[in-house]
Amino acid sequence: MSHRVLIIGAGGVGRVVVHKCAQLPEVFGEIMLASRTKSKCDAIAAELKRPIQTAAVDADNVPELVKLLKEFKPEVVINVALPYQDLTIMDACLEAGVHYIDTANYEPRDVAKFEYHWQWAYQEKFKAAGLTALLGCGFDPGVTNVYTAYAMKHHFSKIDTLDIIDCNAGDHGKAFATNFNPEINLREVTANGRYWQDGKWVETKPLEIKRSFDFPDGIGPKNIYCLYHEELESLVKHFDIRRARFWMTFGDNYIKHMEVLVNVGMTRIDPVVHKGVEIIPIEFLKTLLPEPGTLGPDTKGKTCIGNWIEGTGKDGKFKRYYVYNIKDHEDCYAETNSQGVSYTTGVPAMIAARQLLTNPSEYRQPGVWNVEQLNPDPFMEDLNKYGLPWVETYPTEPLPGEK
Repeated sequence: MSHRVLIIGAGGVGRVVVHKCAQLPEVFGEIMLASRTKSKCDAIAAELKRPIQTAAVDADNVPELVKLLKEFKPEVVINVALPYQDLTIMDACLEAGVHYIDTANYEPRDVAKFEYHWQWAYQEKFKAAGLTALLGCGFDPGVTNVYTAYAMKHHFSKIDTLDIIDCNAGDHGKAFATNFNPEINLREVTANGRYWQDGKWVETKPLEIKRSFDFPDGIGPKNIYCLYHEELESLVKHFDIRRARFWMTFGDNYIKHMEVLVNVGMTRIDPVVHKGVEIIPIEFLKTLLPEPGTLGPDTKGKTCIGNWIEGTGKDGKFKRYYVYNIKDHEDCYAETNSQGVSYTTGVPAMIAARQLLTNPSEYRQPGVWNVEQLNPDPFMEDLNKYGLPWVETYPTEPLPGEK
């Protein structure tokens, strides 16, 4: 049985979601891509081997969203618009009776603070409506959450430490560019870091904790920095973990540019007056930087994202476990006209929609859910089928910098 899906957002991730959904006509029989700028949707539609519908919609406008939903009548919305728009899209889904999936949690425009409590507050509304909202179905958050649930189900009786390690070893040849929305990326990286330890959050200065990690598959050693990432909040809520951290690689050139931008105030999110006109510096900076969706043709190298987990195995003995995915940027572009960061986010969103539509007993429960609360096995199987195969290893040495 084929189904009807509406995808909101025509950036790099949206392009991947559309391509991957279009590859499964037996599941996604009718596809609509909508964004504020219809021409972006039309350009993506022209890349496909099968026809899809496109539309213009303001994702900040609930009545406009509801009108589109009631006209197209999708069973599920895949939201890959901006995180600022999560709540308006959720409101529209509730009013129109449509299931909801996203890849990043809500954050207000005027505060660099991303937390789940705004969306978790919708639990009773979605439950009463008999609708499902699946939150954070990208790679991180998303696959990293599924990795944790899978490890807990099959490998561990107790997780002591969880380290999520995200490496983009790609090179796009630009002096400075971000691999996803510049505004969101820079807000994330310039904020204070946080990690979970012994039942409380420990705050750090931005990029204060630095290590070197030797990545597999020829990527080699890269500097990793500890920062806060949203999946930590849901994972420590749903699993008893003593310490949970998130690490990301940044090259020296990226750090240098970012420090200058921070120092001169270009990453500020509060309004300033320039020649009598009020502007927000980070939004102005976004207009100057390369559009992430244009980086695909020039990006070479690989991504490696995985979970390093230590704890007590099912046999009661200490266990160390590292599960990860390697993805080549050029392979991603050849398949979807997008680089690897967009690919690794977009594929899991499609998988979440596929599971919701074809595996309702496990993935279509009324309410608001983080993906680690559901059975990880079907999701893990689909990762292998649809472009993000995973590797399990059992390291003999501790994480660098640990005893």
